[in-house]
Amino acid sequence: MKIALGCDHGGLELKEAIAGVLKTLDVEVVDMGTEDEVSVDYPDYAAKVAEAVSTGKVDRGITVCGTGIGMSIVANKFPGVRAALCHDSYTARMSRLHNDANVLVLGGRVTGVEVAMEMLKQWLATPFEGGRHQRRLDKISALEKNVCMMKK
Repeated sequence: MKIALGCDHGGLELKEAIAGVLKTLDVEVVDMGTEDEVSVDYPDYAAKVAEAVSTGKVDRGITVCGTGIGMSIVANKFPGVRAALCHDSYTARMSRLHNDANVLVLGGRVTGVEVAMEMLKQWLATPFEGGRHQRRLDKISALEKNVCMMKK
């Protein structure tokens, strides 16, 4: 599996911890920044990760900012991206099981490292359930296409 990983300055510490765990799981990590705690704009990093997921350059993505809210908003602007801001193992599991989330969004200032690692493990291990949930994802895709057509 290939995962793009990105953060702003508020998510750097958690991003680094996640990268370390992913590498121990033999996941190929594509680090899209940032590399230090100098203030940066979260849309730039969320867009890099979301574009990589949207275009199929990576299988999934993980973004981290202070609360996760900004990253979630940006990532969900990209076609085919289903970014889920998760707060615990249950929401991480359900984001995969019911929503086939392909981007995990975390808040570096509101989520402890241990909780984040549990969420990461759930999110990686949980398959998409399909069934009635696929019908709902198909509706999301149709809405996405209609909105894109309206802009032209």
